[in-house]
Amino acid sequence: QVQLVESGGGLVQPGGSLRLSCAASGFTFRNRAMGWFRQAPGKEREFVAGISWNGGSTDYADSVKGRFTISRDNAKNTVSLQMNSLKPEDTAVYYCNARPPFGSWGQGTQVTVSS
Repeated sequence: QVQLVESGGGLVQPGGSLRLSCAASGFTFRNRAMGWFRQAPGKEREFVAGISWNGGSTDYADSVKGRFTISRDNAKNTVSLQMNSLKPEDTAVYYCNARPPFGSWGQGTQVTVSS
């Protein structure tokens, strides 16, 4: 079965950085586009960043463009999100999933940006 395990979240001050990681299993990772998504309290889950199956193409939500970078390692079945210049509005639970997403989601990792 599909398993997605996110890690790397935490509490960081505005302007700081975090690197999230996602370990994927239960499907042929190298064949799937992947993405990061987030859900803030009281809001719908939203797309953050995406990467093609071979890493050759990436796309980002306008709100994170220029600050976040998505990458993947098909040998390790992992996808990462480097987040720089973090803002309070980036506070959310962050999830990884395929694009389009599988029906099941991991537990996510909490990112809190606050002074």
